[in-house]
Amino acid sequence: MKPTVYLETTVISYLEAPPSRDIIVAAHQQITRDWWRRRDRFELLTSQAVLDEASRGNIEAAARRMTSLAKVPVLTVSEEVIQFAERLIEIGVVPAKVRSDAVHIAAAAVNGIAYLLTWNCAHIANAAVRVRIEEACRAAGLQAPVICTPEELMEG
Repeated sequence: MKPTVYLETTVISYLEAPPSRDIIVAAHQQITRDWWRRRDRFELLTSQAVLDEASRGNIEAAARRMTSLAKVPVLTVSEEVIQFAERLIEIGVVPAKVRSDAVHIAAAAVNGIAYLLTWNCAHIANAAVRVRIEEACRAAGLQAPVICTPEELMEG
């Protein structure tokens, strides 16, 4: 059985964005493309929250993002996911202004996904935040996903 990976919106955004002139962003884009070419090692999943975010903005860019997500199974944003996302906000793990980030974390945790793949290093893939996410998951009786960037999930 392949390890499960929840694809958060930033991964698809980096994958489908035109090449950036910013050297850091360009590196993240290339790493994402390299990871994407080897994605068959994992069972990919996403959520309606990702589809909602990916469909916004520039029409052509949104179409590219949606095409990349077309064959990725979509997890239901259940009442349990919504309640846990609200709990993450209530206890200050995720700011209320980025509610969708809490939904991504909750969807991965509630559904027992092994990895949450993201380039969101402000509110998700951040060492200080990861600890708080793990604590919140334990308190809720959930196993926290391993939160990582595509670079961290590269193998061999």
